[in-house]
Amino acid sequence: MSRNRDRVGSAKQPDASPPPQVLQNEGGGFAFVVPTEFVELPSQGKHYPEGHPLHGESTIEVKQMTAKEEDLLTSRALLKKGIALDRLIKSIIVDKSIDPNTLLVGDRNAILVAARVSGYGPMYQTKVTCPACAAPQDYEFDLNNALVYNGEGLREHDATQQEDGTYLTMLPSTRIEVGFRLLNGFDERNLLEQLENARKKRREENTITRHLKQIVVAVNGDTESGTINYVVDNMPSFDARHLRLMYKLATPNVDLTQNFVCNECDHEQEMEVPLTADFFWPDR
Repeated sequence: MSRNRDRVGSAKQPDASPPPQVLQNEGGGFAFVVPTEFVELPSQGKHYPEGHPLHGESTIEVKQMTAKEEDLLTSRALLKKGIALDRLIKSIIVDKSIDPNTLLVGDRNAILVAARVSGYGPMYQTKVTCPACAAPQDYEFDLNNALVYNGEGLREHDATQQEDGTYLTMLPSTRIEVGFRLLNGFDERNLLEQLENARKKRREENTITRHLKQIVVAVNGDTESGTINYVVDNMPSFDARHLRLMYKLATPNVDLTQNFVCNECDHEQEMEVPLTADFFWPDR
């Protein structure tokens, strides 16, 4: 998989002029301004429909975090509802006509990483558990090593993008043609809510099939939900794995995978940095 090695959040406007500043309300005789920056969108604006503010746009302007945004990240009510990061994204986007819930997951991640780097610096120390020996330990990730993946690893003969932004791929075992779409913030939250409700009711979480039912939009041209659900539930594992791989390759995103070496057993593997509310509270 090829990846763009530009630093996340480093993209500028084509004319290279200094980014404008956001004027804040005056108070107590002070006129305060908050610097803004242009964050590179992994999607390059190619997956948004015409009429969306980010259609064809390669960057998005965001302001740097302030104490106001820190309040959002520490709000118990927002954290309990799982919408603290949604409110953060909404608060720092300069163009208020952009609905954060309509942003693709990868573009949302790019904004969060850029906000974390500009607000607290690139070094992120957190507690992790070794996958091999289960030993808990402190580990430091360098967010400057985050890579932007634009979806260029998807080969045309594996899956093809349609004019409406969806993709078509042929399942290798059943030879069913499946249409799938990329998820946005609304879809991601809906999926998490489904999983949380299943846990509370002590039901099967069905993580894989729930995700596939979210992304699949058609099977052999049939868009009926009943047909899609039946195919997903009875899909051979070989086909399900192919579909998940095609989705991953088609999805523009920020790659936060970094090398991890256990301090206890020397186990070494790639580990991904989690994007949670704790991500914004470095250990000082």
